[in-house]
Amino acid sequence: MNYIDFDGVGLAELVKQKQVSPEELIEASFKRMEEINPEINAVIRTRKEKAVKEARDIDFSQPFAGVPIVLKDISQAIQGEKLTAGARLMRNFTAKQDSHLVARLRKAGFLFIGQTNTPEFGLKNITEPEIHGQTKNPWNTDHSAGGSSGGSAASIAAGIVPIAGASDGGGSIRIPASFTGLFGLKPTRGRTPVGPGTGRQWQGASIDFALTRSVRDSAALLDVLQTFQPSAAFHIPKFEVSYLKELENPKLPKFRVAFTTESPVGTPVSEAAKKAVHKVAGSLVEQGHHVEERSNGVDGMRLMKNYYLMNCGEMSSVISNFEQGLGREITSHDVEIVTWVLYKAGEKVSAAEFAKSLAEWDLAAAQMDEFHQTYDLYLTPTNAFPAPLNGELTHSHSEREELLEVGNLNKQEQQQLVYDMFEPSLTYTPFTQLANLTGQPAMNVPVHLAEKNLPMGVQFTAPKGKEDWLLSLASHMEQSGLWLDITKAATNQKPR
Repeated sequence: MNYIDFDGVGLAELVKQKQVSPEELIEASFKRMEEINPEINAVIRTRKEKAVKEARDIDFSQPFAGVPIVLKDISQAIQGEKLTAGARLMRNFTAKQDSHLVARLRKAGFLFIGQTNTPEFGLKNITEPEIHGQTKNPWNTDHSAGGSSGGSAASIAAGIVPIAGASDGGGSIRIPASFTGLFGLKPTRGRTPVGPGTGRQWQGASIDFALTRSVRDSAALLDVLQTFQPSAAFHIPKFEVSYLKELENPKLPKFRVAFTTESPVGTPVSEAAKKAVHKVAGSLVEQGHHVEERSNGVDGMRLMKNYYLMNCGEMSSVISNFEQGLGREITSHDVEIVTWVLYKAGEKVSAAEFAKSLAEWDLAAAQMDEFHQTYDLYLTPTNAFPAPLNGELTHSHSEREELLEVGNLNKQEQQQLVYDMFEPSLTYTPFTQLANLTGQPAMNVPVHLAEKNLPMGVQFTAPKGKEDWLLSLASHMEQSGLWLDITKAATNQKPR
């Protein structure tokens, strides 16, 4: 068995056929981790002995029995393990119980072998937390793996695991999937479990799911994780047919597809990103789909400002809770600069402004619902440019000093500072946030290799509840010559 050649469903089949044991899969995963992780810094904590012990009690009837998985070091709590969220304030926090999503994964037979790197509180589209260091892109280690699920993406692209836990609050599954040549699905809001202790994340913008090397892994995983959770704030009717079995249908519907390569916030878009979209659009036309260049009509700039206002309010709440729990004031020395700016700006956001901001999300959702009356799918670049260089989007000392003045500004100046602070990173990733605010499912499909051996993906967005459309289309694309092969292209990795 060549471990790297198998996806999660394939490894589970080998286990059930007794061609390989769960313990052997753990050994293969750690062997690969020991070869490559010191270079890319994807996995920040491991639990090999515990995983081996848990493997002895595996129920071989479970769909992913014996398959190694790593989980993201934010919101995906493993009982008795640290959960730091990439933050110094949480460096000593230990989870008292599994999160609901992790409990589902455990019941599905996964073996948790470690936890992956994430930026502080998942606030960036790169993974370079001060507490854990940079995660590098296995395709080209001079470049970032993206974020906030960068550690998870890098662990799959490097061949450590076929599936990794991830979350997506503004593109954090799809962004690193595009940068590292993976399949990345963000399900519909309410599709996957949240909590315990909360019924929503980032007011519903953020969901937990996973990154995968194959489409069928995401389909099988969605079968395991889809839920009706009475304690949650949002719900979506369960898909009554198996997502995985749906992939066996050889007939693909003829979709009405709108596409654009224009940034929703007026920032530049690389020729590589445009080429990827046009390549996919052309392929869809050849297959008989109706494809038309068309903008969705949503005011992207306005929506992003309201997204950032939510970030400000959320971080102000988070820091306030830390102050209450620690019994002291949090200072700029306790957190990274992005967290600090959002916290200070959030202190001046009124309840009325926060409520109005969320109403803008609903307006965008209504606009997209109307748009989908004409078009089934919306095709855009996932990212506007290939992955940035390591450190390129981390603030310099002088930039940090300027940002520390946030407390001396008025409300309007603070909100402008927040937008300006994020603009360099937003220029790389302006397309993904819409689906988070509308609650729609969206996916990255890896279809293009740009200069410097850097992958580029395209994004499809579907109406709420239509993950089956996305998965079926992706499965057909996976069999085409467009799909990137991660087992061959990551040339800077050590030999497998």
